[in-house]
Amino acid sequence: MADRLKVMTVLGARPQFIKAAPLSRALAASGRIVEVMVHTGQHFDANMSDVFFSELGLPKPDFNLEIHGGGHGEMTGRMLRELEVVMLAEQPAGVVVFGDTNSTLAAALAASKLHIPVFHVEAGLRSFNRAMPEEINRVVADHLSDLLFCPSPQAMANLQIEGLTRGSHMVGDVMYDATLHAREAAEGRKQILADLGLTSRGFAVCTIHRAENTNDLEQLGRVLAYLEQAAESTTVVWPVHPRTRAVMEAAGLAPKGVKLIDPIGYLDLHCLLANAASVFTDSGGLQKEAYFHRVPCVTLRDETEWVETIEAGWNRLWTGPDYRSRTEIDCYGDGHAADKIVSEIVSFLTARNPTETRAG
Repeated sequence: MADRLKVMTVLGARPQFIKAAPLSRALAASGRIVEVMVHTGQHFDANMSDVFFSELGLPKPDFNLEIHGGGHGEMTGRMLRELEVVMLAEQPAGVVVFGDTNSTLAAALAASKLHIPVFHVEAGLRSFNRAMPEEINRVVADHLSDLLFCPSPQAMANLQIEGLTRGSHMVGDVMYDATLHAREAAEGRKQILADLGLTSRGFAVCTIHRAENTNDLEQLGRVLAYLEQAAESTTVVWPVHPRTRAVMEAAGLAPKGVKLIDPIGYLDLHCLLANAASVFTDSGGLQKEAYFHRVPCVTLRDETEWVETIEAGWNRLWTGPDYRSRTEIDCYGDGHAADKIVSEIVSFLTARNPTETRAG
């Protein structure tokens, strides 16, 4: 179609693959947008990247920058340089960024410096802990964005406090969209329970990857001690992030009684979540996915950006009080967040460039 607009989506880490999947389907279904997908390569291991693309039904990226490793400055700088090259070549009408990773920050910076509109999916989240690299990434990305798509009323309120009301939209949570899409497929993955010797509701799932827990060996030791204590009363299954495993092996750390396994695919993870008794994690995404499966979660951090999960009693901080009384969370939408995002993008680009075509 001659009137279709080109939109670039930039992703690099497995939580972003999950968020990108429903949006990619909605972009294709719109008939108005041509998607150009760029994978920065931030997560490059087959178990961290390839299997997610295949299981989520994501198309092969148009560009894979293969940028991974190094410190935050080095990684972000390399991404910024290479993304600018791709954006100049492709000339997209807008750039979609997801969440709070280095890929998010680099893409938002590159696009804004080239005067390309930035659309931030999962905007407005705040932990109010500037020691977290993710907090810096999400704050900067929000302030660079033209459209801010919020998953919760609290996220909208956070943007309002910072004066970011123009272009902000409460759309619901794309991860809920993704979970609904994956739930039926995950039902057929129960072989993983047998392979790991697990019974339904007889185990806990754990993930740890945040720098605040893995870069400080004293803090990591406290987390591992917490997991060891939990493992005394239930089986704890931990698909270990490659970076976390490398840190533990270098320091000679191994939690006693915890079942360490290699990273697993998206559908296998959802099968574990659907059958788990509890979840231990420092992942923002897994806190919500635990709720989507109505499994209580313990967040291995001193704060969370998903405050509604705490208020509704499905989540608690490991250093905080016990669970509150449980209620349902009604702000994550109806499974059509991606459709709402695409509608807002089309409206924005049509109003901005009523006669301009960039799809080629």
